Amino acid sequence: MSKKALEVKNLYKSFNLPTEQANGIKQAFVNWTKGVKGYKKQEVLKDISFTVEKGDFFGIVGRNGCGKSTLLKLISDIYSPDSGKVIVNGKLIPFIELGVGFNPELTGRENVYLNGALLGFSHTEVEDMYDEIVDFAELEQFMDQKLKNYSSGMQVRLAFSIAIRANTDILVLDEVLAVGDEAFQRKCFEYFKQIKKQKKTVILVTHDMASVRRFCNKAIMLESGKIVASGDPNEVANLYSIENIESTAKADKKSKKNTAYIQTKVENKVLTPKDTLEVEVKYFVPEDRPVSFGISILDEASNRITSVIDDGFFIDDNNVEITSTKKGVYTYNYTLPLDLFNNRDFEITATLFAYDKKKDSYEPIAYTTEEDISQFYVRENKPRGGLLKTRGSWMSVKSKKEKKS
Repeated sequence: MSKKALEVKNLYKSFNLPTEQANGIKQAFVNWTKGVKGYKKQEVLKDISFTVEKGDFFGIVGRNGCGKSTLLKLISDIYSPDSGKVIVNGKLIPFIELGVGFNPELTGRENVYLNGALLGFSHTEVEDMYDEIVDFAELEQFMDQKLKNYSSGMQVRLAFSIAIRANTDILVLDEVLAVGDEAFQRKCFEYFKQIKKQKKTVILVTHDMASVRRFCNKAIMLESGKIVASGDPNEVANLYSIENIESTAKADKKSKKNTAYIQTKVENKVLTPKDTLEVEVKYFVPEDRPVSFGISILDEASNRITSVIDDGFFIDDNNVEITSTKKGVYTYNYTLPLDLFNNRDFEITATLFAYDKKKDSYEPIAYTTEEDISQFYVRENKPRGGLLKTRGSWMSVKSKKEKKS
């Protein structure tokens, strides 16, 4: 018997996107005489090939618009490819569209039986598993309400609870954790642990790199419709994180030309506890006024790990640490030993403060925006328990200071 659960061979898929509207024969004729086709061709997937073996927990990652959902719909036989083929060895259950198979005018209870029937269960079989489905979804008190009154999170919990009861060889999941609350996500993680032990075949599409590292034994990364990385899930997840940061860093900053801003930058993003983190802080103040800034490191749950207010050039009468007093762009470098950090993802934020004469105090005038926050990842072969032994204020070293007018 074949060890392959799924084969994707030289898959191409494109869509025709309308560019001109023709409300009648006359307009269509005018468009034709002008050489206007009325559509443009968008290539979504370009020569995609990979194999999923039986028992694989296979991850698919990539930024929005890279072709992940289209690929899953081709695998699930919802779309047909332009060329290439998908070979599925066994029964495949896709969980890729929230609410597919649900009727919003029916109650939660009625939708359980309806969705169960669509998955091939008899009425008696659904009855036998009904209590387990409702218990997993934690929706006991809502089952006699119409589905249209459910939140999106409640709907996905119910749909997922039904789907995992299906007798399937391959389970396809698309961002199932995206709308679940923390308690539901823990249940999903426990379920993933169980099916991983049972060697069931799972294809998981997600933006959560922690899940890729935790559960997947293989992964691919899509970019602009092509596979740009495949194989070890840790390497694929690290590449995705780095690519995501670099793409964000290219965001247009023209709006900041005459507005105060503050940025953080980390060149080496994947580190070990033996390394030293090097951080560059850059800020712009558009007018002459006393300015200072603060830096914080947060973990993946947004817990503050450590922080520091810059030691500054001098201290004023109010004991406020000042970094500059003149208009301009300033750059500082800091270092931080990572010996107390373990396997986690971290981000660095900063706040710029300026003196407000009316309030006679220092007030924040700029924060690191989403594209200006730096991220780094601590990785080690043998992860230690716990998060981090709090260091308090980090031991920072100012190695460079420059001002550009």
